[in-house]
Amino acid sequence: MTTQPGAHSPVPLVFTDEVAEALAAGGPVVALESNVITHGLAYPDNAATARKVEEAVRAGGAVPATIGIDHGRILVGMTGEDIERFAATAGIPKVSSRDLPVVLAAGGLGATTVASSLVAAELAGIPFFASAGIGGVHRGAESTMDISSDLIQFTRSKVAVVCAGAKKILDLRLTMEFLETHCVPVISYGSDDFPAFYCRSSGLRAPHRIDDETLIARAVETHWALGNDGAVLVTSPTTEEDAIDGDEIEAAIAQALDGAERDGVRGGAVTKYVMRAVDRATEGRSARANMAVLVHTAEAGGRLAAAHAEYRRREHR
Repeated sequence: MTTQPGAHSPVPLVFTDEVAEALAAGGPVVALESNVITHGLAYPDNAATARKVEEAVRAGGAVPATIGIDHGRILVGMTGEDIERFAATAGIPKVSSRDLPVVLAAGGLGATTVASSLVAAELAGIPFFASAGIGGVHRGAESTMDISSDLIQFTRSKVAVVCAGAKKILDLRLTMEFLETHCVPVISYGSDDFPAFYCRSSGLRAPHRIDDETLIARAVETHWALGNDGAVLVTSPTTEEDAIDGDEIEAAIAQALDGAERDGVRGGAVTKYVMRAVDRATEGRSARANMAVLVHTAEAGGRLAAAHAEYRRREHR
């Protein structure tokens, strides 16, 4: 393990040897969130899932760096022991970017979300991050102002984000409008449409489609060369065999939202309520599709990070 302060912060970053060596050599590294470990499946399935996701990054040609908070330090890459510890420890809080300073100052463990992982990735000098799906603008946000901090963080962190779009329980049209308004480039890799997590299409066309990995790398570098300090969003839809029909999911969501209203579920509790209802309606297929998306986007992130590292090497010769 290697400990050093962040490039722009006195907060100590603890790198695994594998991640430190890859970064020193200019090799491809993909940051991953740890919230998947602590707030997903029960132990030991959560640990097994984390290992599958890391192996998918390696299969894509890059080194995985799962991010976590550990007693005032940011872990940049987790050892097998770290993954087991996070997976087996109950009550580890979810830490978004707004929570980072408080949790780091207070000490203790913390699981990173998309937003906080982007903060850590940029501090560590990791230009790529992969997640199954991003947060977005929630349905009814015109009255609740419920907008994920992921979207805000995209305007602040110079990291390319590889994902399968966002869940259909969100207002995906408003999510795309937010990204456009805040000048976040959205590139669809392997599809014409913006995907919706385990649905291959949201019904919305992506502003750009690029299937050439080297061209995506050039677009990412060009975005930052233009003086932009934010993210580039690259979406990759799940495979056809792992996808769930969008109309089926939309019907299940509508029924679940009616149930949430009837049961008096409000605020942040609605998302969990709806996700569980959708899983029941699909007889567990959505949970299995969720796993497939995690692995798929991690592998895609590995491929794109590898192409980006190679592009940087060629350009800097």
